[in-house]
Amino acid sequence: MSRIGEAFARAAAQRRVAFIPYLTAGDPSPARTVDLVLALAGCGADLVELGVPFSDPLADGEINQRAAQRALASGTHLGEVLEIATEVRRRCPVPLLLFSYFNPILRMGMEAFARRACAAGVDGVLATDLPVEEGSEYRSILASGGLEPIFMAAPTTLPSRLKAVGEASGGFVYYVSRPGVTGERDRLPDEARARVEEIRRITGKKVAVGFGISRREHVTQVASFADGVVIGSALVRVVEETGDRHDLASRIERKARELLGT
Repeated sequence: MSRIGEAFARAAAQRRVAFIPYLTAGDPSPARTVDLVLALAGCGADLVELGVPFSDPLADGEINQRAAQRALASGTHLGEVLEIATEVRRRCPVPLLLFSYFNPILRMGMEAFARRACAAGVDGVLATDLPVEEGSEYRSILASGGLEPIFMAAPTTLPSRLKAVGEASGGFVYYVSRPGVTGERDRLPDEARARVEEIRRITGKKVAVGFGISRREHVTQVASFADGVVIGSALVRVVEETGDRHDLASRIERKARELLGT
């Protein structure tokens, strides 16, 4: 079983939802990103998403857009993100998922990317803007490097397409809880539970819910019906508000524990 599969299996055996935090790699700096991943792993992260900064992040809300801008300004690119992953893997076994737009991968070259990501200890890749229908070569190349492709499902995804998403995805399907971009929200859509149950039934895969999970009550709600919960903007906001201060890692850990109720 892969590290991602083991992470979900371990959470299920402990009768809890898998905690999947998201960080923009390179914000506020590559070295601090390593510290933040280690802090999150230390407070119970089952899988960590490393966002690859991109100049045109269409799927991201304002908080993550600003984080990408800061990371790009610090010189962080896909190669640097893989170096961050290498250092994390040297120090910690937590599974790593790269959350990227397809352009940086294409620019590096898919074969080169797969080789380097595998060598860095990356476990999976989610290319947010690559349609599942156009990803056969990409999936094949990732598989050759031992990397799991992860695809998204949305509230508007039809059952016929959900089947394709499930067949293409590795250890789980990422369910976008609402149409639109990432960001903090007041409440989750009422239909989220029914949609997750439908996705699980059609795909046969674990389902993690993301986009808008920013409060303790959101985590509790998602934990009642999903296999994983993705928390991004709420943590990225802490990075934005704290900057490169010495207590950044402890603040991230405190926020994570607040959201998880631990």
